[in-house]
Amino acid sequence: MPRKRILLFGEQGQVAWELRRTLAPMADLTCVGRTGADLADPDAIRRAIAAAAPDVVVNAAAYTAVDKAETETALATRINADAPGVMAAEAARRGALLVHYSTDYVFAGTKGTPYTEDDPTGPLGAYGRTKLAGEEAVRAAGGSHLIFRLCWVYGNRGANFLLTMQRLAREREEVRVVADQHGCPTWSRMIAEATAHSLRCLHTPDDARAVTGTYHLCASGQTTWHEFARAIIDAVPAERRRCREVRAISTAEYPTPARRPAYSVLDTTKLERVFGLRLPDWRVSLGQVLEG
Repeated sequence: MPRKRILLFGEQGQVAWELRRTLAPMADLTCVGRTGADLADPDAIRRAIAAAAPDVVVNAAAYTAVDKAETETALATRINADAPGVMAAEAARRGALLVHYSTDYVFAGTKGTPYTEDDPTGPLGAYGRTKLAGEEAVRAAGGSHLIFRLCWVYGNRGANFLLTMQRLAREREEVRVVADQHGCPTWSRMIAEATAHSLRCLHTPDDARAVTGTYHLCASGQTTWHEFARAIIDAVPAERRRCREVRAISTAEYPTPARRPAYSVLDTTKLERVFGLRLPDWRVSLGQVLEG
């Protein structure tokens, strides 16, 4: 069979960087970053898709500044809601598959047990609302799509919780971390590998149409930000670690402009069943990251 043509939006993001590694061996891959296509410009998106003539469009670009989204809502909307809608419409028109990444923040966090794809949404802030609007725009376009909702993404690149905690471990004697928010820390490389596996399962347009829908993609298990921080900081070599205590605090003690869900653990049963995946526990993935 001829190699697929994949267009990847989000060239330098932490998930996109890993996707470049996993998708390149299996397809003719074109990567587009901010300079190649401004996602706030619908025509720029259309031009990028027309030039690449892809079989698959992967959107790993997003406005992810959760707190700034409260005041930059218009920009977050253009990137998180409008841009995916344009990509989805163009992909549908060309008969291409769209892979789009969403977030656990589409949920209110009041359930107390892992969220399934069919649970009611109820985002608490502008970031979650714009990401949910992006999901809805993708579905409304009517083409083949995979929407992967992610949770607590981290890795060795970009700006994320892992790198922040490693830095604070070297700089501070005490680190205070919220202990009443629960989620699933998920390695960006695991996301990329699961995405590549899912695409390898799809050999024809009919295959893509058969599995079109929304899926939860995150590590198994669950934890709090405090427990996650302790695992990261404890792994920093003693000779480079200044931090001696990781203090648990409440969300109320660490106010932020945007509200976060108290519980955003995602149930991945659907993804594992449809694509034959077994997703690792978050501790296993963290160990792999720290070893590498």
